[in-house]
Amino acid sequence: MFVLLGSNGQITSQLARLLLASGRPVRVVGRNANALAPLAAAGAQVAVGDAGDAAFLEHAFIGASAAYTMIPPCYGEEPIRAAQDRIGQAIATALGRVPVPRVVNLSSIGAELPQGTGPIESLHAQEQRLKAISGIDFLHLRPGSFMDNLLQVAPVVAAAGVLPGMEAADASIPMVATRDVAAVAARELLTPRHSGALLLHAPRHVSLAEAAAALGAAIGKPGLPYVQTSFDEGKAALREHGFSASAAEQMEQLARWLSTSPLASTRAAPVEVQPTTIEDFAREVFAPVHARLAGGG
Repeated sequence: MFVLLGSNGQITSQLARLLLASGRPVRVVGRNANALAPLAAAGAQVAVGDAGDAAFLEHAFIGASAAYTMIPPCYGEEPIRAAQDRIGQAIATALGRVPVPRVVNLSSIGAELPQGTGPIESLHAQEQRLKAISGIDFLHLRPGSFMDNLLQVAPVVAAAGVLPGMEAADASIPMVATRDVAAVAARELLTPRHSGALLLHAPRHVSLAEAAAALGAAIGKPGLPYVQTSFDEGKAALREHGFSASAAEQMEQLARWLSTSPLASTRAAPVEVQPTTIEDFAREVFAPVHARLAGGG
């Protein structure tokens, strides 16, 4: 049995379908039965409950030969770090009581750093918690910034014809597509190759100005500009979309870090370069979403 945390999130849903397609039994853990319904329909067992409840997670991990763990973003929680730590500690406590032979944990590039990275700080803390558990073969996947996060501003691209963000336009950022992360996670659960930490990023690092150019070419808007907002404007926009005040502050910290120093973290662990380029993502993932938003399909 493969036990996956994360309900119907960006990676968990793709990972679950990959494992189900291989004929493996899958149990997906989340707090929202409606979010889990598509995976249940695809053949997964579901466990509905609070990921911050160690007793619930202990029950969910029973019988697992391998597990995928992650801390959800908790962007609406106040304070966000307390919510992240509550779930992280519950995961660690449950694994300490119901050992699972193999665990693939979703972390992030920059997780070797204890501070200065916004929401990634909680992933650093979680790596440390899990390292203290003996008898489990852990792999901490450290992906770059998700290309799929660009979908969050697709409505702005469709309505205003610009790509907005708080990061510096020319900062070179390690990025990766979530489909590639899911594929590596599936492989590492089925036929483990790595332990410790593994960095994942696309064949080349990309600035947001370059990302805007790729997106523009894919949607028929060559020269789509990237517009760097002020931190105050960016945080205000996040608050309008349901982010708590502390989550918005963490996103400012993350934007500052991505604008200045993420490349040093690409040397903090072994790297596996992933196949999806920003052009692939723009054409195959972003463009169809943009077309629907723009009324073209």
